[in-house]
Amino acid sequence: MDKLIFGISGLPMGNGSEKFTYVTGIEYLHSLGLSAMELPFVRSVNITDKNREAVKTTREKYDFHITAHGSYFINMNAKEVEKKEKSIERLEKGILALSSVGGTDIIFHPGFYLDSTKEDTFNSVNEELGKLPVIPGSYYRLETTGKETQFGNLKELCNLVKNHDHVKLCVDFSHIHARYNGILKEYDDFAKIFEYIGEHLGEDALKDFHVHLSGIEYTAKGEKNHLPFEESDFNITECLRAFAKYDIKGCIICESPILEKDALLMKNIYESM
Repeated sequence: MDKLIFGISGLPMGNGSEKFTYVTGIEYLHSLGLSAMELPFVRSVNITDKNREAVKTTREKYDFHITAHGSYFINMNAKEVEKKEKSIERLEKGILALSSVGGTDIIFHPGFYLDSTKEDTFNSVNEELGKLPVIPGSYYRLETTGKETQFGNLKELCNLVKNHDHVKLCVDFSHIHARYNGILKEYDDFAKIFEYIGEHLGEDALKDFHVHLSGIEYTAKGEKNHLPFEESDFNITECLRAFAKYDIKGCIICESPILEKDALLMKNIYESM
């Protein structure tokens, strides 16, 4: 991607009285100056024969960027073989539906430590990622998680990405902030993340970046829930300053409770730098 674009997770809120579909949601977001939507495949894959062509045509008309958040019911470190197989099936179904409308990346949390060691969890997830079908032009993105008890810190995910050509990274800065009890405070804190990714995944990873951002509430145990930026201690200005300084290209998806409002807030801050 040759620039940094902004969008939202799921359907827009509008004025509260509208009920959006993917088609009308894309049209509305485009009218606001936003350029991306992450489709919520979290409980079911809702691209079907009834809406596929309309979504594809609308995406093409506005040159709109579409990704998807994969199922919540994925655990590549499950003890049961059947659960691992179902995880692969859910991701395959999601990425095929996404690619059928011209979407690119499916984002997901790959698993949980459960009672495994961190090394065994890594090895289990790594093995399962190798079983995912390769879809030309589409990628599986591993999302950083918001609690220390959850598999998916930045180091773990970067090491997994290095092992698989069809797997990329999704950095949720808000999750990182919450995972380490408010660690991201100033410009240098965000810059260190870009430096780490550039060192371990190369410059190309910084020019094809996928991000989740929102305000966030957390405790000593990590992530609690998403918040609007103005109600959170997340330093969105210094975060975006680091994006600008490192000339990051890709897509920022807003997960704030006030979706398009905070997406536009980010876009306006970034463009003013």
